[in-house]
Amino acid sequence: MNDPFRSVKIMGIPFANTTRNQFINQLQTRIQNHQNTFVVTANPEIVMYANRNEPYRNLILKADYISPDGIGIIKAAATLKTPLPERITGFDIFTGLLKWADQTQKKVYFLGAKPHVINLLTTKLAANFPGVQVVGARDGYYKDESLIAAEIKAQQPDIVFVATGFPKQEQFIASHRHRHLTNGLWMGVGGSFDVFVGIVKRAPQFWQNHHLEWFYRLITEPKRLKRQMIIPQFMWKIHQLKKQNKL
Repeated sequence: MNDPFRSVKIMGIPFANTTRNQFINQLQTRIQNHQNTFVVTANPEIVMYANRNEPYRNLILKADYISPDGIGIIKAAATLKTPLPERITGFDIFTGLLKWADQTQKKVYFLGAKPHVINLLTTKLAANFPGVQVVGARDGYYKDESLIAAEIKAQQPDIVFVATGFPKQEQFIASHRHRHLTNGLWMGVGGSFDVFVGIVKRAPQFWQNHHLEWFYRLITEPKRLKRQMIIPQFMWKIHQLKKQNKL
């Protein structure tokens, strides 16, 4: 793992110890220098999954950067007395890089979400970010990923955003990033396409400022209850680690 930020480890997962702006600036520099870069945005759910799934854990440990996506990660770091400056969400990185790509006419490939979401995405990009060169936009319901890989290789994008959810998105990236496809940035962005086009509403600023975005998602999407129950399980493990002094 490339580590210019002196990472902070939480349950063995190294998180970038930096601010959002510094993180995005670092990614922009690597894109400009045509450095193959793998970014994972990890929340408590991903950390807990990696804790019980060794192949996935080994896979994300090969990423160049892991960003602290979720207030649970920030609280865990503080509990372990290795504080992180702020959370760096996948959506914030996604939109930050889109704005930059618009200004610099970068080539971007989009993979994931439902077909109607991809259609809305390309329409919104054309209207709001006309400088972005969309060199591919495929939904996440593909059957043959070799065809996707071939298209990425042919188009040589500067950025590849994969929005198929974990662990699938990281598995796709790990399988293809070094197969001479493109020396650009590869990043899993979960549900960011849905939020970007407005299918899923992001929490209002008040909820974000008070670190209650998870609670807003829960009350607006009750079906997430099972997933949200991971957070107290995660914090319990963190407190156990603190007691055991296994930082």
